[in-house]
Amino acid sequence: MDTLSLVLDAFAPIAGRRLVDIGCGPGAMAAALAGHGARVTGIDPGAAAVAAARARAPDCAFEAGSAESLPFADGSFDGAVILNALHHAPDPRAALDEAARVVVPGGRIVVVEPLAEGSFFVALRPVEDETAIRAAAQAAIADAIATGRFRCLSDTTFVRRETFSDRDAFLERVAAVDPARRVAIRDNAEAIAAAFVAATECDADGRYTLVQPLRAHVLVAVPEPA
Repeated sequence: MDTLSLVLDAFAPIAGRRLVDIGCGPGAMAAALAGHGARVTGIDPGAAAVAAARARAPDCAFEAGSAESLPFADGSFDGAVILNALHHAPDPRAALDEAARVVVPGGRIVVVEPLAEGSFFVALRPVEDETAIRAAAQAAIADAIATGRFRCLSDTTFVRRETFSDRDAFLERVAAVDPARRVAIRDNAEAIAAAFVAATECDADGRYTLVQPLRAHVLVAVPEPA
């Protein structure tokens, strides 16, 4: 299982689908979905991320904005993707409700979130400890399902493996997600180096592998009573 396959399966057949990529970052998922024929609009609060996404996926549309206040009319999209982004939203439950608002009735919302475990998480923690915000994202999803606001079509946990040539490549990867992390990387270099060495697996070619468990929910909003 990998994230792209899961998203493609959730929206099959994907060609022509109007999808919104919430927290799109530099546009990797948007570009991949567009390559399969989807009509993708991405949104991210970071101006640098939006600029990178526009360069990477010129066939998609991108806007700057927050997940809690999407600049789209009700029912603008056939489905939504929130990939590794819900835990970055200050109010993850509001972000879920906004995703439901901009998706057509019955449209699917795919939420993929990293769990607070795995060697990638351990290596990241000296840069930014996401224990609390990752837990808050999972709690928001669970609450949205428990209160009947969303119906869960599937709940899957799988592992992402990433390989890096060295520690600097890993740090560049995590800094690209949030440029503010560069300050922590500069000020906490010794602890970061120790955590990276302790967490990684090094292969015979000298490349380092980190694993990150991900939990993916495919949700459908339940219509509110008239």
